[in-house]
Amino acid sequence: MYRNLSLTCYCLPPLILIVALATSLAGAAEMPVVFEDDFEAAKADGKPAAWQPTDPDVWKITKTDKGNVYHQFKSGKYRPKHRSPYNISLIKDVIVGDFVLTAKVLSTDSKSGGHRDMCIFFGHQDPSHFYYVHLGMVPDPHSSQIMIVNGAPRKMITTNKSPGIPWDEKWHDVKVVRRVADGTIEIYFDDMKKPVLIAKDKTFNWGRVGLGSFDNHGQWDDVKLRGVKVDKPKNAGL
Repeated sequence: MYRNLSLTCYCLPPLILIVALATSLAGAAEMPVVFEDDFEAAKADGKPAAWQPTDPDVWKITKTDKGNVYHQFKSGKYRPKHRSPYNISLIKDVIVGDFVLTAKVLSTDSKSGGHRDMCIFFGHQDPSHFYYVHLGMVPDPHSSQIMIVNGAPRKMITTNKSPGIPWDEKWHDVKVVRRVADGTIEIYFDDMKKPVLIAKDKTFNWGRVGLGSFDNHGQWDDVKLRGVKVDKPKNAGL
C-alpha cells in the first residue's frame, strides 16, 4: 500500500500531495473536529464572529424555544458574477480537504414552490470557484442537485437520480461527506446511512465550508465540521 502511495505522490503538486497524505491517514479513523457552533454563545439578534456572510444584513442569531439558531431570515442583495446562490455564510479561517459536515436545518420559506431550498457550500476557494448542494424540493437540472461553480454558471454534477428533498415545517438532519482522493461527494438527509445525492469530482481539493440558500431562507443549528485542515496556496485569493 505504501509503495503505491509513494509512486503516486511523485506526480502530484505540493498542495495535492499534502491533502492526499492527510486523507490517507485520516481514512482509518474518524476525523477530528475542526469547527463546531451551536450558536448559544452569541447574543440574540447578534452576528456570530465565526461566520462570514455575503450579505450580513440578512443573517442574525434568533432565540427559539430550543435555543439559539443561525437565521437567514430573508434573501440578500448579493449577486455573484456567475449564476449561483445569493445567500452564503462561510466559516471563517477554516480550510479543509476531506471533511464530514453535520448540521440541523429548518426551511422557513413554505411559499417558494418546487425550488424551495437550503444550500451547503464546500471547496469554496473564491466567489467563482466552489461546490454546493442545492437541497431543493423538486429535482431538475438546477434543483436538488450537487453543483459546481467553476468560473461559469453553476452546473449539475450529481451522478444519481435525485429524489427531491421533502421540506416541511420541521427540523431535519443533514450531512455532507467529501473525500478528495477519489472525488467522492455524498449528501445525506435525515437518513445518515444512505446518501440522497452522490457525485464524483476532483476539481477542487480544498476550500472553505458554509451554509445558506439560493434565494430562499431558513435556520441552522448544531453545526459540526470534522476534517483535514490544509493551508491555502500562496497565490489563492480567499
